[in-house]
Amino acid sequence: MVGLDEEEEELRRAEAENRIRNLVWTVSGDYGMRVQPDVDLFLRSRERGLYRAVCEGAFFRYYDQRAFSLYLMKKLYFEADERMLERIVHLCMDAAVFRTLIRERRGVEALRRRAAEEFLEREFAANTSTPLGRLFLSYYGRLTGGSAAADAVTAEMLAVLDCLSQEIPAGERVSARPVIEAVDLLYNRLVDPGFVRRHGDLEHVLGVTLEELAESDFDWQDFLAEEAEETATSEPPPAAEPPGAGGERRAGSSAPIRLDEKARARAYSYMELNYGRSYMKPLEQKRLNHALCRGTHDGCSLYFTDGILHNMVRRNYQFEYVRRQEEFNRTTYRRSRQMANRNIHILSDMLRQALIRRTEEEYVRSETGRILPRELWRTKYTGERRIFERRVPAESAEFVVDILMDASGSQRDRRGEVAVQSFILSEALSIVGIPHRVQSFCTCWDYTILQRFREYDDPREKNQRIFEYSTSANNRDGLAVRAAAQGLLQRPEENKILIILSDGRPNDRIVNRTVSRAPALYTREFAVRDTAEEIRRVRGAGVAVLGVFAGEETDLDAEKKIFGRDFAYIRDIRNFSPTVGRYLRRQLDLA
Repeated sequence: MVGLDEEEEELRRAEAENRIRNLVWTVSGDYGMRVQPDVDLFLRSRERGLYRAVCEGAFFRYYDQRAFSLYLMKKLYFEADERMLERIVHLCMDAAVFRTLIRERRGVEALRRRAAEEFLEREFAANTSTPLGRLFLSYYGRLTGGSAAADAVTAEMLAVLDCLSQEIPAGERVSARPVIEAVDLLYNRLVDPGFVRRHGDLEHVLGVTLEELAESDFDWQDFLAEEAEETATSEPPPAAEPPGAGGERRAGSSAPIRLDEKARARAYSYMELNYGRSYMKPLEQKRLNHALCRGTHDGCSLYFTDGILHNMVRRNYQFEYVRRQEEFNRTTYRRSRQMANRNIHILSDMLRQALIRRTEEEYVRSETGRILPRELWRTKYTGERRIFERRVPAESAEFVVDILMDASGSQRDRRGEVAVQSFILSEALSIVGIPHRVQSFCTCWDYTILQRFREYDDPREKNQRIFEYSTSANNRDGLAVRAAAQGLLQRPEENKILIILSDGRPNDRIVNRTVSRAPALYTREFAVRDTAEEIRRVRGAGVAVLGVFAGEETDLDAEKKIFGRDFAYIRDIRNFSPTVGRYLRRQLDLA
C-alpha cells in the first residue's frame, strides 16, 4: 500500500504537471496541443517553470507549431541529443516571443527577470565549462544587467538570438523558419559540430519524409492519428474580437467578449473534455447565462456538471488527476475519521435541538384568548388587562441549505480539509433531514464551473461524492454566489441558508488573451468588493449567508469585507462543528 507521503508526492507532481499543461494551453489558446511538462524544473525552480510554460504557450500561439514540431522530430530522427536540443529550443523560443509577451501581458517582464536570476544563482557553475552553457550565462546575464559575451563564439550566437527578437502584430501567425534555422545553427555549432558532416545540413534534415518517420522509433503515424482525433474536441477557440476601440481594459469594465459560434463550440468542448459533460439542457443553460452573466460578469458563462468522473467524454489525464485527488481526500478523512464522526454527532445534535424548539407550541399571556380565572384579581387591583392565554403556533421548521466550496487552485494545500468540512456539514444536515445541495466552483477560460456533488433531496449516500472535490484554475466568487443563490431562491422552504467555504481570495486572472482583448481582471479589491456586494444582494433576498474561512490569516481582512460578521474562522478542524453549529443554531432560532 502506498504511504500518504508517497501519495502526496505523486499528487504534488501530478498537480504541477496539470498546472503546466493548463498554462501552456491557456496562453497558446490550443487545448489540443501536445505538451511535455518539465515537472522537475517547476518543482526545483518555480519561476523558471512558470516562465517556460508561458513562453512555450506564446511561441505556439504566434508561430507555426506543426512546422516547428516536424523539424524537431526530424532532427531527433538523426539522433540529435534530445536534452541539448531542448535547451536550445527554449532559449530560441524566449528570444522569439519575449518582446510580444511583454507588450501584451502584464507581469511577464518581471517573471522573466526572476527566472533569469534563479538560473544564474543556481546553475552558474555548471554552465561555465561548455559553449552552450556560456551562451546561457551571457544571455541571461545581459537580462539581469550582467556583462556581455566573454568570447567571439558566444558573441556570434547572441547575435543570432537577437535576430529572432521581434514584436509580432496582434492576431498574426508567423513562419517558424527563422527559429528553426537558429535552433539548427546553435545545435550544430555549440553541441555537435560534426552533425552536418555526418547527416547533412538543415535542408537534408527537413527532407525526411513522414513515411521515414513512421518507420522510426517515434511512431509518427500514431501522433498524427491522435492529433486528428483530438482536433474535433480540443481545437482552440480563436482570439475574441475586441468589444470596441483598442486600448487596455480597466478593472471593472463590463464590455462583453464576443466569440463566434465555432469558437464557442471549441471552448465548450474543452469544458466537456476536462470537467465532464454538463447535466443541464442547453436551452436552460443559455437562459441562466443570459439572466446571471450581467454587469461585472458580462461576457462570462456558467457551466454545470457532475464532474469528469461521472460524465466524461473520454478517459484522459484530467480524469486521472481528479481520481487521485478523490483518493487523497478519502485518505485524509480516514486518518481523521474519529474526529470527523464526533463533529458530525455534535453538529447534528445542535441542529436537532434547535428544530425541536421551533416545533413546540407556546402559550403566552395576552389581552385576548382563553381567560385565566386565577388572574382575574389583577384586573381589580392593578388594572392588568393581560388575563387571557393565547396559543402561539409552532414556527416553520422548513429549512434548506446550500454548501458552496471554492475549488480554485489556491485551495490545493487545503483540499482534504475542505472536503472533510463539507462532508461533516452534509452528514449532519442529512441526519436531521434538512434538504441541502453541495457544489464547488472554479473558473477556467470564460466559464465558471459549478460541480454538483449532491442535490437537495438526494439520499445520504450521495454525501460520499463530496470526496471527489478537486482544485484547479481561478475563482470568480461573485458569479458563483449568484448562480448558487438562483437555485436556492427557487426552493419552496421558507428559511434559506447559504454556506460558502472559501479562502477570501476571489481571483480570475484570464491570461490567454491580449490585454486589449481581455475581459475585466477580477482580482484584489475589485473582486473582493464585487463578491461582498453579491453577498449583500443575496442576504437582501432573504438568504442567510455564512462564510467558513479556509485560508491564510493574511486574507482574513478580505474575508471580513466579504461576509461582515457572519463568518467562521476554523483554526482547528476539531472545533468545526461547535463553531459552525452556533451560527446555524442562531439562524434556526431567529428565522
